[in-house]
Amino acid sequence: MPLTQVQPKSALRAGGPPPVAPGEPGDGGSRGQRLPDRSYRLALYVVLAPVTMTFAALASSYIVRRGIGGDWRAVELPAVLWLNSFALLFSSVALEAARRGLREGRAGAFTRWWLAATALGVAFLGGQALAWFQLYAAGVGMASNISASFLYLLTAFHTLHLLIGVGALAWVALLALRARVAPPRRLVADLAAVYWHFLDGLWIFLFALMLVWR
Repeated sequence: MPLTQVQPKSALRAGGPPPVAPGEPGDGGSRGQRLPDRSYRLALYVVLAPVTMTFAALASSYIVRRGIGGDWRAVELPAVLWLNSFALLFSSVALEAARRGLREGRAGAFTRWWLAATALGVAFLGGQALAWFQLYAAGVGMASNISASFLYLLTAFHTLHLLIGVGALAWVALLALRARVAPPRRLVADLAAVYWHFLDGLWIFLFALMLVWR
């Protein structure tokens, strides 16, 4: 009688991690191995730490220079910055609505809210470009005075990071439209949302700083 090969018990267990779709965090290659979700979250926080310190240093320099310089002239902020702020706030609200839809398994709701948040992010970028154009048209260039230089520096540096954020939102939206984001795999959306909320809070801080200390 031929011997039959018996699989080990470990191969019959169903407790291993589910396979990861290519292109998602945790894709460890053809074997489908993945790191724990907390590793990716920790990596994001490590990236955000120096960004936070950089903006803290810029804000401190802004406040100190404002207090010691007699050449500081207040710059009237364009009104469109208020609209930009509301667009960014509503984009965070839309992201949370999208994440709720993802948790509840409502793929359609997730996609609609996520696309809305992405569109608001793009609108913010357009609004920032309009604000710079209005400042320049009013004769306020980057070299006009030290306060204008700080205004351009702070908004441009934030916009650079926001471009990355919009790219992340657009990528997740593309995954959703291609039906590759499902409730069991929320890590990609969660990481993009955390980064976006960070940029949202950072903008509110910078906008308040420029309003109070202009």
